[in-house]
Amino acid sequence: MTDNAQARIEELVTGSDVVLFMKGSPLFPQCGFSSKAVAILEHLHTAFDSVDVLQDQEVRQAIKAYSDWPTIPQLYVKGEFVGGSDIMMEMFESGELAQLLTDQGVKTAS
Repeated sequence: MTDNAQARIEELVTGSDVVLFMKGSPLFPQCGFSSKAVAILEHLHTAFDSVDVLQDQEVRQAIKAYSDWPTIPQLYVKGEFVGGSDIMMEMFESGELAQLLTDQGVKTAS
């Protein structure tokens, strides 16, 4: 991972309350896991930024090293790695994700 990619990821992760690194965009997800992650955040009315890793191979590889997590999508809340779509689904179903977002003071989408 290059220092440049590392710095860009750090800036993205810390620049927004909620960031989803995904394949595609929220309006046009390019994989089922990314689609599920977007659906969860939208269901919770969460305002979030997204990064399409398909548009940047350097970020696509670097994010895996940054989080030490091998798959995409990846969710970050207030700079902290939360997990991929399976963890998001488990947390959503148990109520943990909504509680985390509330506890962190994350704004809802308008």
